[in-house]
Amino acid sequence: MNTNWNFPTTIWFGAGRIIDLPLSCQKSGIKKPLLVTDNGLVKLDVFEEVKRILREANIDFTTYSSVQGNPTEANVLKGVLHYNKNRHDGVIAFGGGSALDAAKAIAFMSGQSRSLWDFEDVGDNWARAEIDGIAPIIAIPTTAGTGSEVGRASVILDKRSQTKKIIFHPKMLPGTVIVDPELTLGLPPHITAWTGVDAMVHAIEAYIAPGYHPMAEGIAIEAIRIISKYLPKAFNNGTDVQARGQMLVAASMGATAFQKGLGSVHSIAHQLGAIYNKEHGLLNAILLPYALKQNQSAIEEKMVYLSKVLELKKQGTDAIIEYILQLRKELNIPHTLKEIGINDDEAERIGKMAFKDPSTPSNAKPLNEDDLEKLFKAAVNGELNIL
Repeated sequence: MNTNWNFPTTIWFGAGRIIDLPLSCQKSGIKKPLLVTDNGLVKLDVFEEVKRILREANIDFTTYSSVQGNPTEANVLKGVLHYNKNRHDGVIAFGGGSALDAAKAIAFMSGQSRSLWDFEDVGDNWARAEIDGIAPIIAIPTTAGTGSEVGRASVILDKRSQTKKIIFHPKMLPGTVIVDPELTLGLPPHITAWTGVDAMVHAIEAYIAPGYHPMAEGIAIEAIRIISKYLPKAFNNGTDVQARGQMLVAASMGATAFQKGLGSVHSIAHQLGAIYNKEHGLLNAILLPYALKQNQSAIEEKMVYLSKVLELKKQGTDAIIEYILQLRKELNIPHTLKEIGINDDEAERIGKMAFKDPSTPSNAKPLNEDDLEKLFKAAVNGELNIL
């Protein structure tokens, strides 16, 4: 089924829709795009297919692929130099969350005179941008996780401070998103699992974030329901086009919903990604049940409702945690951070860093540095009962 919709941006959905990339360039006014991807995808057949489509449409382009798993300022600035040197007029972002984040930041910075960190998502820093210097963006996700394709920000690693920072501007939202499940058929099971639970974390944290945003909550709940149904199918059969497509849609929904806010899972995962260079989705997947337990007193009513949506036999936070633990087991996701090589030697530092993270103020209930340190230690050692 091929279909188009607009929310929060123009989305073209369907198997084989990558063939419409030249049309998307035309509608966006892009005649010479920079094709941005990561250093792994650039070697794969699926990327060669994208280049073939552009060549057959006589679209002049170059490729930039110096993007690592947790994209850095250097990755972005090198891409900006490449963009300007080759006189590009738009960006095609192709890949998972890292590639999409880097590509959006390159498009944003291509015409700016200030430094990247001048646009960190603090206060009204975004208003400093030269709007005419922001290049148009087409986003093509190849994983169902971050939902960066429908986001107005990029998460970039500041290596000097060993922190992840959010670069934000409304015009960083891609003009068109091509959601083609065929592009995800080669995704390995473990990446399918990590990115899939990442999407679920986005939806759950958005759902339980405080404040009144019924539209975001509705989208979050439906995203969780879709993921619960289709993630196991995509994991067990990577060629299931319907499951792949539903997971891509759910990932975009999760990212749309978290405009309401995120929480302590992301507060800590951002720090661990910066310090230990671990995959963001995997970190979120491990941290999730511990954060739910710590937030139990503030989220019980919502977890009762979510239990009903997921048709669980029991209801409440403990029932949701039990469901998550079982799902992770089915997806071969570790139970503790210790299993992926992270110990609690720097727990105090991580607690302090996480407290300053922009996700912390929208956590389901207020947390201080000690709370976040305790949460991190629990996830390292697998101690749900201490929360």
